[in-house]
Amino acid sequence: MRKDHAYVLTVIFLVAAWSVFLVSGCSQPVKTLDKSVTAPQLIVNPGTVRVGVAKMKDTDLVFSGSGFEPEDSVFINLLNVPVDGKKQNISIASAEVSKDGTFDAKVELLTKVSDFLRAEVGSNEEMETIIIVSKAPMPAGVYTARAVSMLSDKTADCTLIVKEPCVIDRIKDWLGVKLGKIVKK
Repeated sequence: MRKDHAYVLTVIFLVAAWSVFLVSGCSQPVKTLDKSVTAPQLIVNPGTVRVGVAKMKDTDLVFSGSGFEPEDSVFINLLNVPVDGKKQNISIASAEVSKDGTFDAKVELLTKVSDFLRAEVGSNEEMETIIIVSKAPMPAGVYTARAVSMLSDKTADCTLIVKEPCVIDRIKDWLGVKLGKIVKK
């Protein structure tokens, strides 16, 4: 009987430890704009993203910039992204520049799904949002993001690193498929 009790406790401990490991992740340091720089600058948080479906869906990807004209509009483009065998620039975010010349441009869910995951958003019978995957995601690599001003010739660049999904991301995606939140075609 004691042997069975020890076995059950061991299994419970391992499941709990695995659960903590599964839902936790290493956070990256947050980048901040350099206040001493007056020229246009651009940063992205986080600087590295993984193209696992669940991970990308839950990642807040925000480009921040300064040194632009107040009340201007800025578009964020990802340069030289392989799309169907060709390199293309894709627009991934936009923002209005505030009076102090700064902006924050959040990449929206639809853009993350369509451009990074190369998937589609749909709904299931319960009218819940699901992700429909039929293509491979954006290839892993180091990409240049460029903020482009609408009213002036000001631009600024930064680097965004795209990585393949890790084991935990793949497990989360497998669970998403089993729960009907992700559909693979």
